[in-house]
Amino acid sequence: MILIYVVCKDIIEAKNIGKKLLKKKLIACVNILDGMKSFCFWPQNSDTIEESSETILLVKTIKEKFSEINEEIKKVHSYEVPCIFSIKVDDVDSKYQKWLNDQIK
Repeated sequence: MILIYVVCKDIIEAKNIGKKLLKKKLIACVNILDGMKSFCFWPQNSDTIEESSETILLVKTIKEKFSEINEEIKKVHSYEVPCIFSIKVDDVDSKYQKWLNDQIK
């Protein structure tokens, strides 16, 4: 199992991406965490610190689907350079892992 961490501009974008991935059976589940505060230098290579409110999309899937999911997200994501990365999950309850595997095509 992997957890894919995606930063979205708002809850609407996060819901749209999450539902798209679910409908395509690329993922088993998605969690949305709204109201995150982000700070970064933007535009790139500037000295300006950008502060924004964003939404986190946590996607539960299998490693073999990462590339396809990454491409699907980039097709619809509003950011020029979206934050998309995976985190390997080593220990998972066996019943949950079976459920997760059964959801993904």
